[in-house]
Amino acid sequence: MPITAEEVLSEIGSVQEILDAHDGIVNVLDTADGNVMISLEGGCVGCSSTPMTAMQIYYSLMKLDNVNDVVFVNGELPEYMRTFINQKMADENSKQGEII
Repeated sequence: MPITAEEVLSEIGSVQEILDAHDGIVNVLDTADGNVMISLEGGCVGCSSTPMTAMQIYYSLMKLDNVNDVVFVNGELPEYMRTFINQKMADENSKQGEII
C-alpha cells in the first residue's frame, strides 16, 4: 500500500515540532512507488542544521515498510549522512536477529 503525504508528515512527528519553532517547512512533493520526495523550506533554507534535520527525517521514514527511498530535492542530505544512517539501520536489523 502506498504511503501518503499525510502519513509522511505524521511519521516525522518530533522533528516537526522543532521545525515549527523555527519556521521550517517539510513539503512532501511526491510519494510514488514508495519514493518520497521532500523539500525542506522556510526557516530550513540556509540553516546550518538542515542536514541534521534531513538525517532525522530520513531515518524515521526509512524504517517504514512502504518507503523505498527518501530524496531531498534541494540536496539537504549529504551522501555520507545517508550512508551513515543506512549502516546504522543495517546494524540495528542484524542485532534484532541475535538471541540475547
